[in-house]
Formats: sequence, C-alpha cells, structure tokens
Amino acid sequence: MDTTTAQYKNFILVHQLKRRIRIIAPVLKKDQERGYIFEILLKKRPEIKRVCSTFALGSVVIEFDPGRLPKHNLLILIDAVLGNIAGKHGTVIGQKKAEVSGVTQEIDLAVEGMTCASCALLLEMILKRDPRVKRASVNFGTETLTVHGHVNKDDVCARVESLGYKAYSMDTLAQRKRMIEKEQLRIDAAWHRFLWSAVLSAPVVAIAMSMTSSRPLHWLQFLLATPVVFWSGKPFFVKAQRLAKHRAANMDTLIALGVGSAYIYSLPAFFRRKGHIYFEAAAAIITFVLLGRYLEERAKGKAGEAIRQLVDLQPQTATLIKGDQELIVDVETLQLDDILLIRPGEKIPADGEIIYGMSTVDEAMVTGESMPVVKETGHRVIGGCVNGSGVLRIRVTAIGMDTVLAGIVHMIDQAQSTKLPIQKQVDKISAVFVPVVMGISGLTFVAWMLAGAPFAFAFGNAVTVLLIACPCALGLATPAAIMVGTGQAAKKGIYIRNGESLEVAAKLNVIVFDKTGTITEGKPKVSDLLKLSRLSKDTIIMLAASAEHNSEHFLGKAIVGYAREQSIGINETCHFYSETGLGIAAEVDGKKLLLGNKAWMDEQHINVPGLLAAAGDFAGQGKTPVYMAVNGKEAAVFGIADKPKQQASLAIAKLHKLGIETLMVTGDTEKTARYIAAKVGIEQVIANAKPEQKLAIIQQLKAQGKQVGMIGDGINDAPALTAAHVGFAIGSGTDIAIESADLTLVQGDISKVADAIGLSTDTIHVIKQNLFWAFAYNTIAIPVAAMGRLNPMVASAAMALSSVSVIVNSLRLSKK
Repeated sequence: MDTTTAQYKNFILVHQLKRRIRIIAPVLKKDQERGYIFEILLKKRPEIKRVCSTFALGSVVIEFDPGRLPKHNLLILIDAVLGNIAGKHGTVIGQKKAEVSGVTQEIDLAVEGMTCASCALLLEMILKRDPRVKRASVNFGTETLTVHGHVNKDDVCARVESLGYKAYSMDTLAQRKRMIEKEQLRIDAAWHRFLWSAVLSAPVVAIAMSMTSSRPLHWLQFLLATPVVFWSGKPFFVKAQRLAKHRAANMDTLIALGVGSAYIYSLPAFFRRKGHIYFEAAAAIITFVLLGRYLEERAKGKAGEAIRQLVDLQPQTATLIKGDQELIVDVETLQLDDILLIRPGEKIPADGEIIYGMSTVDEAMVTGESMPVVKETGHRVIGGCVNGSGVLRIRVTAIGMDTVLAGIVHMIDQAQSTKLPIQKQVDKISAVFVPVVMGISGLTFVAWMLAGAPFAFAFGNAVTVLLIACPCALGLATPAAIMVGTGQAAKKGIYIRNGESLEVAAKLNVIVFDKTGTITEGKPKVSDLLKLSRLSKDTIIMLAASAEHNSEHFLGKAIVGYAREQSIGINETCHFYSETGLGIAAEVDGKKLLLGNKAWMDEQHINVPGLLAAAGDFAGQGKTPVYMAVNGKEAAVFGIADKPKQQASLAIAKLHKLGIETLMVTGDTEKTARYIAAKVGIEQVIANAKPEQKLAIIQQLKAQGKQVGMIGDGINDAPALTAAHVGFAIGSGTDIAIESADLTLVQGDISKVADAIGLSTDTIHVIKQNLFWAFAYNTIAIPVAAMGRLNPMVASAAMALSSVSVIVNSLRLSKK
C-alpha cells in the first residue's frame, strides 16, 4: 500500500492501491445529501466498481478498473465532481481551515493499564488538549481509544505512555491476536500478584483479629505487610504519582491515598509501641483490590469473546506459490495478486478469487450460513473461512484492514467503543467523582475530630470513605453491556456499526421495508417477454442484455442471466447511463436503447400503449415489468419474477407481535408491490418511489414523532438508511447501503430485525440495572463509611466486588 498526503483542489488522496483509493473530501463531511450525489455521479461510470462513503469523516473509498480508467484520470474526475457539488450547493458553513490543511486521520489504539473509568476520562481530557485533535474517545470497557485529527499515531502513543499507560496498534488482525495473547498474560500476572498478596496478607489479618499485644507478632505483621504494600501495591502508587504530575486523580489515587495513609500512620505507632496500627488494613485493602481487578479482567475477557473468536479465524501463516516453489509466509507479508495454495481443511488466509480448483467452504462464522458453499474457479472466498475437501489456488484480492473479516472486526470495535447518550451523562459525573470523594474524605476526618472522636477513629473513617467509593462500576455500566450485546449480535449474524443504534432500536415503532432483495430473494428471473418490434426475439434479448451488462441492478442482472441461459451473446455497449430508481440508457450496435419502468419511459417521452396491458398482467401476478424502447419507439416488455424470502412472513409477524408498524416503500409498480406485500403480511404500501421519495417518507415519519427503522439493500436505499433512526442493511446488498446503515443482517435474514430489537431492549435493561446498582452502591456506601459504620477492609472488599458485579450482570446477555 502506498500512503500519500497529496492534496488536490477539492480532496486529499490518503491511500492508494492498484485498484482502490481512499480520499478525504471536507465538502462531504457530515453532509449526506452531497455524499449521496457524489456517489451517484461516480457510479454512473462503468469503470468505477464501488464507492463506499463514511459521511461523518468525509472519507470515501473508490474501487475502479485501472485498465479502463487510469488513476490519474480518475483523480481528475473526482476533483471535477467534488468541485461541481461544492459549486451547486455552496460552501460548507463553518468549515475550519484546519480541516483542509492536512490529512484528517482516524487512529484506533488499544490501551493497556486503565484501571477505572477515571483513567479513560483523564486520557480523553489530555488528548483533547492537543489542538491537532478534533475528537477523542476512550472506552474503559473495551480498553480502546479513537482519535480524529491532524496527528500521527506515534504522537498519540507518546502522549498516552507519558501518563503511565501503554498503547498498541490494532491495524491488522495479527496485531489484534497478539493483543489478545497479551491480555491473557496480563490476567495470569494479575492472578499471581493477587495470590502472593493473599498469602502474605492472611497472617497479618489473622494476627490483627486475635487482638494480641505480642511484640514479635507485631514485627511479623510489619514484615509481611511491607512487601504487600510496596510490591503488590506498587502499580497503584506509580500510577497515582504520574497522575499527580498532571494534576489529575483516579481510582488508583484513592487506593494509594488510603493504603499509604494507613501504612504511614502505623509506622510511628509501631516503633513507639503506642497507638493503633493499620498494617492489616493496608495489606487487606491491596489484596481485595487485586482480587477485584483479577475478576474484572477475567469477566471483561468473557465479554469480548465474540471479537476473540473472529480474530482467531485468521491463520498466522499462508502457503505462497512462487514459480514452482511453495513458501510458508506470515499473513502480514501478503500482497495483492499473490497466489496462495489452500489445502483441504485449512483456513483461508486472505480474501481472494479462485483461479484453480473446486471445493466446499464453510463460511458459518463470517456469514452465518450453516451449510458449506460450493466454490470453483472465478468465485470469491473470504479470509478466515475453512476449506473443505478440495485443493484451491486463489489470487489475493484484499489484505490487511481491507478484508471482509477485518471489516467485521472493525465494525464491532466501532460499535463497542461508541458512547451512548446515557453514558455521556455518566462520564460527566465520573469526571468529578474522585475529587468529590477526596473532599468528602477530608470533611469526614475534620467532622469527627471536631466531634471529639479519637484521631485513630476519625482517620480510619476518612480512609474508609476513600476505599468504599467506586467509579469503576459507573464507568463499566454501559460499555460492559454494549460489549456483550454487540458480541451476541455478531453471533446471530447481526453486525452493528454504530453502538448508539443499540439504544435507539429498542424504541422503534415503525419499520420501512424496501422490496427487491429485502423482502424478496433478490434473485429475479425473466419469466415473460412480449415483443412488438420487428426485430427478432433473440436480437431483442441480445440488445437488452448488452445494455444491462453494465448495470448492478437486480433486474438488469436477470435480463443478462436470461440471455446467457439461451446462449445469446452480449455485445459492446456505448454511452451507458443509469438513472437510479428509473432505468438505463445505452447504445448497442448503433441502436439507442432505453430500459426501465414506466416513469422512465414517460421522462424520456416514449409512448408505450401496446405494452401497457401485458405490463399490467405481469404486475398483477407479482412480476416486475421492464419496458424496452429501441430508437425512441416501444419495442418490448419483460416480466421479471422474484419470490418473497421464506422467512419474510415470519419476520413481519414477529414485528407486528412487538407492536411495530410495517410499511413497504419500493420503486416497483403498484400492482407488483401490493401482490408481494399481501404475500408477507404488510398492509401499507407506497409504490413507484424514487430514492428522494424514500428519503422524504422517512423524514415525514420522523416529523410525526415516530421512531423509524429502514431496511434496504440497494444504492437507492442509501439516503433513507442514513436518515432513519436505525438503518438495517442486507448483507448481500451494495457496499453503499451497508456503509449507510447502522446494522447489517449478514445473511439477509430479515427475521433478525426482531432479534436485533429484542437484543437492543435487553441491553438497555441491563445498562439501566448496572447504572442503578452503581449509583445506589456509591450513594449508600459513602455516607455509611463517613458515619463510621464500615471497617476499611470491608470497604475495600465491597469496592472491589462492585465493578465485578456490573460485568457479571452484563454477561447475562450472552445467554439471550
């Protein structure tokens, strides 16, 4: 991959591959209308295969044919299209110069060493102070951070490490795998640290409970407690010291203050043989906290099981064919167009196209398809899937973060690291939590002293306040539930791009369906053909198939497939033009062709009286009529049938049972749409809808105060998917639809929509339970500690277990 910061007039070229480029275009940033227009204009060029946009970032990935459209010409085309869009729609209001002065990067890193929600908030605060950083988000639950801005990865890592944390790249699945291995080592280390602490602390606590005044036993307490505090507890003191340099504090600060105070206060009393000693409290506090951290790490590991299973799908090595040699290489060294050998039973190392061989491939973990799929020369395979009994040779078509598996993992990452609106309110509380607790601790000490209590009693209560407080539970309440919820969704074949959709999906009361490829199978076939032209039937089919050969529409593919079934050849097309939602225009063998719906014929001023009756009959049978005109005159009409999906009726029934209103909005004819709708149980139908009308319908429903979900699969659905409160994309649909949606139904099983809504409802319930417990715990525990009703050891045990309880409660979602 070549990475460049080359800047054109209207965009910045960020990455370029042989067949794919990525640009940042500020004019598209957060502007869905401009983005949609840009995509449509580019998609009209047959040399451009795919256009995938992320409007929030102004990022666009374009896949093209360099043989038919050289990269230099493509860049000129993009610049002209963007300039045209900016000219038509005006300048971007409020756009800062900094946005176009350099490359806006998205940096995703794993963070090691965070111990509570305050750590995440501190990192966010420090990163946001950098003027080059536009947005920064740190998630304690997933231990990740995301930064958007004109800053490089090394600078972000350095800033993170200056605070005592460690940052790691997550650019490839291999790096993710190494992170997971490190996580297990960290869990093992946490266990050993706790175990040694427990072994040393047990005698110290036992001696204290015996209330003995034996000097040798007090010496034993001192000798055993000291390594617990300064070896087992060293990470708390180191972290607190580093934070203090930045005038910040977190949970480690509270623990360091509590333990340090107890230990230091005990030293004079121990050596002078006068006063109370707190060696057992200092040692027990460290032990209980370490136990809580260990249990928390283990529970978080279980919460991230879905990611781990996906990452484990990719093998570490591949068999590379170089001439007559077979070389075992690391998957990270693979390049585009490398030839790989896949033996029976092996995992496929990267996405590719089969160039030799035939086999079955198990795609269950990636696509949810339970049955192995037959693959042969020319078919695509997905990295991470398992080869069956045949031997395959594949040409690598995607590597690194461009693979399907990496995209799925990144999608789940994005969802899990998203902060829901409810979490943002919690963050505001957590940001002031530690300073407030320190203040309450100080007031507790002063109040008891003024009340005439002994110094030791007042001091003990102040330490207990420090130890009983737990911002960890608050910080984990939302991300822990999201981690488990999104992971469980992935296992069901529902990939969530946007974590906020988990919160919103539970409130949906209207679902809008597209028809073709969403409710129907998306595998239409030509069943009827009425010809009025003097041209032969084979010539009509040849002309229609040649024109539609450049189209990605389901109906166009059906006509091409019809020609191939009858062994009719396809000729070269000139001047191809596609109007989304209407039809196409093309020139084949000197003849000007139009194919599309009735609205397209009307727009092109073509009268089709001889075709109307047949088209009406086709529509009444649930078939879609496609009109054809040759040289400005009506020529033929195709009847194209597409059956409803087997699970469509069940899906609609499930939604109705949940009290959700359903609506079909399609560009198809009224008769065809109502026929299909009646088959699956949808009563409300809007037919002949153009893309802009679908968008308007979504906006109208939202204006009525309804919570709207949209399910679609095509380019014409992209604006509506983006505008809906929650967009559901069919996994077999276009990349633009998938990029525009919040959730992707991998196998196109629309019955999963009800599952997604149910899982969303369960996740929100768990989040509310977690937050209730976290707030209730701190609301009750801190005043009780201040009143002198708790022992410091009991306080530390309760604090350690409070955050664990939140994760354990979240893990209940994995049983759904």
